This record gives sequence, C-alpha cells and structure tokens, in this order.
Amino acid sequence: MQTKKIRIGVIGAGQNTKKIHLPKLLALPDVEVREVANRTIGSAKIPAEKFNIATVRESWEQVATSPDLDAVVIGTWPNLHCPATCLALESGKHVLCEARMAMNHAEARKMLDASQVYPNLVAQLVPAPFSLHADNLIANMIERGDLGEILFFHVDYQSAPLAAPQKTLHWRRNIKFSGMNIMTLGIIYETLLRWLPAAQWVKAEGRIFNGTAIDPETGESIEIEIPDYLAVQMSLHKGISGTLLISETGSHMDKPNVKIVGERGTLVLELVPDGKLYFGHHDQTEEVPIPPNLRGTWKVEEEFINAIRNKTPFTHTSFPTGVEYMRFTEAVYRSYRNNGTRVPLS
Repeated sequence: MQTKKIRIGVIGAGQNTKKIHLPKLLALPDVEVREVANRTIGSAKIPAEKFNIATVRESWEQVATSPDLDAVVIGTWPNLHCPATCLALESGKHVLCEARMAMNHAEARKMLDASQVYPNLVAQLVPAPFSLHADNLIANMIERGDLGEILFFHVDYQSAPLAAPQKTLHWRRNIKFSGMNIMTLGIIYETLLRWLPAAQWVKAEGRIFNGTAIDPETGESIEIEIPDYLAVQMSLHKGISGTLLISETGSHMDKPNVKIVGERGTLVLELVPDGKLYFGHHDQTEEVPIPPNLRGTWKVEEEFINAIRNKTPFTHTSFPTGVEYMRFTEAVYRSYRNNGTRVPLS
C-alpha cells in the first residue's frame, strides 16, 4: 500500500527553517514542501528556489488556510506564532511551531486551547536542543539517587552580543517581535523541566548594557527594552533552590553550563549540542560517558511526520510544556520590570 504524501507549507523561512527544518523534512520519504510565505515575496523566493518549493504566497494567511496542505511549519518570530498556529489549526492543519512559543503566557495558553479543540491534529514545538543527547541519562541518575537529595542548581549562560551598539536591532531584542521572551531564558527552563520540578516563585534583576540600536523599519536610533543581562533566583518544588545568569554582553565567555548540586554528588552539563557531562563526588570530577541506548538525538522533523501518520507520538516538545516555559518567562519578565519583586508561579 502506497504511503500518502504529507504536503507541507512554510510560514516564515528563517535561519533555522532553512538550515535545519527544510533539509530534514525533504530527506524524509513521501514529504513534499509545497508553499512558502515570508515577510516579503522577494525573501520567500530565496528558499523556494533553493528547496524547489512550487508556490510562493503573498501572505502567511494564505499558507495557513491553503486547501492543498496537510501541515504547516511556522518559523517566524514569536509575534506571529499565536495567530499563525491558531488559524492553521482552525483550517485543519498539523502545526510544527518554532521555539519561544509565544509573546507571553496568555498567547501560549490560547495556542494550547486551540490545539485541544482539534485533538486529531498534531501540535508540536521545536525543542530546546542543548541537552537532547544527555536528558535520559541525567534523569536516570537523579531518579536512582546518584546525587542524593538535590540542594540547588546554577545555570551560567553567557554569549557574545547579538549586535554592537548602533547596529540594526536584532529581532530577539525587539519587544515588538519577541514580547516577554528574554534571550535564552525559556529554552533553558524547558531544559530544566526535563529533570527537575517546576518553579514555585522567581525573583529577577536585569540590566541593559547595549541600550540602543537602529530600528530596521525606520532607520532611526531607538532604545532597547529587552535586557542583555539577567540574574534570576527561584525556588522549585521539593525545596530545590536555583539561580540563572544569562547575558549577551561579554567578549570572552566559558562554555554555558548547568550545575546540579546534591548531597552525594554534583552533575555539570555543558549547555551546547553534544556538550560533555561531568559527575563530581569524593573530591573527584570525571566525565560521564553517555551509553548509546540512552543518547538522544535531534528527531524533530521525523517525529512530526511520524505523529501525523499515527505511527508514534512525538517526544519533544508539547504545547503544555511550552505553556509552562512561557508562564515562567512571563513571571521572570514581570519581576524584572518590578525591581525584583518575588512573583509566584503556583
């Protein structure tokens, strides 16, 4: 029996979509990418020519409602994630949406509600990639008590600036496009949720060191509203304390990492794809090899197609998980904007 082709449309062919999603989707059997819409027709023609996409649409709404598609991949900035997702679901399309689920928690909740109206449709988010290879092993080590009782954790994620002062404003620091998302905050919390309980409250301090940029729409210098330095204190369920330091200000940074400290030992994971895992105990720290049977890999596109075909449910990342990291992101943002006031999450 011949497998029915899965017909896909693309809303927003950004960097990740062109570099990762499109090549991996087109490498799968019986998958066809038929339509694409970008911010302009000219920018949509570039991926259309490169990936042999037959139809360039004038608007994202035309892709979301197209009768010739089974599914859409949404690779836009967060400002369009909610309206594009909801319209696509209402039009009978399966949805794979880029990370940073939405502009805020309310939009994320609206997306989840829409997906629950259509339980026969796949609604999937692109996952945080940093720990996919090590998630299973870390969860196993915590569950079997290798660390003992977990006391606290610390995340240090520092990277180079997105742009120098007075250069064009990057979408991730543009509040019109990113909403309450701050740097890598949401995807770091999504990563933590794979091993640790959810947060009960947060307190946050942020700074804006690189405070001006050129608005790409007007060409004028504007003030940036999203911080490029963020320090977060939190308490998780089960009495676990935690801190996060995220910045895009330095010129020399060590590898990002998360450290989980327990009574018996300490885990350290480099927060980069295929980053090394270490375990420290009895005054010794050793690299932990990840067994092949526990090593995870990037299977986002394959899982999306398999879920559509009712073969297997996807493992990463669900809309409920996205709602949780957007709830956390918004709480941190509100604390930052209110001078570090403690904000409860439950």
